[in-house]
Amino acid sequence: MKLAKAYGYLRKDLEEIESSINQMIQADHPVLREASTELLKAGGKRIRPVFVLLSGQIGTYDLERLKIVAVTLELIHTATLVHDDVIDDAEIRRGMPTVRQLYGNRVAMYTGDYILARALEEITLLRDPKIHRLLSKTIVEVCKGEIEQIKDKFDWNQDLRIYLRRIKRKTALLIATSCKLGAIASGVNEKDAHRLYQYGYNIGMSYQIIDDILDFTSSEKELGKPAGNDLLQGNLTLPVFMAMKDESLRNKIKNLFHTDQTVSEAEVKVIVQDIKNTSAIEDSYAISERYLNKALQKLNEIPNSRSKNTLLEIGKYIGKRRS
Repeated sequence: MKLAKAYGYLRKDLEEIESSINQMIQADHPVLREASTELLKAGGKRIRPVFVLLSGQIGTYDLERLKIVAVTLELIHTATLVHDDVIDDAEIRRGMPTVRQLYGNRVAMYTGDYILARALEEITLLRDPKIHRLLSKTIVEVCKGEIEQIKDKFDWNQDLRIYLRRIKRKTALLIATSCKLGAIASGVNEKDAHRLYQYGYNIGMSYQIIDDILDFTSSEKELGKPAGNDLLQGNLTLPVFMAMKDESLRNKIKNLFHTDQTVSEAEVKVIVQDIKNTSAIEDSYAISERYLNKALQKLNEIPNSRSKNTLLEIGKYIGKRRS
């Protein structure tokens, strides 16, 4: 089953959101407009708007209010990707040239800032302090996560707790916030809104762990970048932590990256295969499964509905994702 099939009945509403996103990034300045448009051409799963709409269906569904939330969150997510690509010197994202590759780092940074500003402008249309407080706190935590990722690069002394906190801030919180803001905008009671937040958080953790696994198990064509690219960039992910339980492999990885010479993709390919030869991939999937089960458990506490069933399907799909 394709993921989009699970929420196919939201297609028209998602098309409206997509149209609004395109309208929001149409800057007066030609360079900003071109850079932002190129970014959106690369596409994306738009999973955050999906979570906003599905959570909104738990309450009183108002597309106009939910569209504001969905557009805001997707633009914030997009802005972070632009900034990520500058930090990582990334040339390709989703198989397309990045904004920094096309226009340079300076234009890319200002494009990300512009998209973030447009997101914050959009959310002001909803005059609910709870929405603004949660969104502000989330952006603060996302920024902390990005700084920590820079600080933790090539730090072989960090532990699993640091990794989990990093992906919480990098991915899980924005998905959790998508769920809760959709609920708040639709008048869902506080307990169920918090349950949806917990669902989103645990789904986000599971999703990011699987993304980190796929960085080792998928092909370059599937990834749109070389396998093991996170490790090449110095980002230690769950499969690496699991594999480094083997002292000899830990030393091999550390020695490779402690040289003054640039590590080649060929050398990283060898390490990727070494990691795949351990139980690291299976161990990582097991941890992802724990988060997934917590997410589904939180959903069980919410009254039955079509949207709840769809959220369950999405969770199960994410847990089974292998490409």
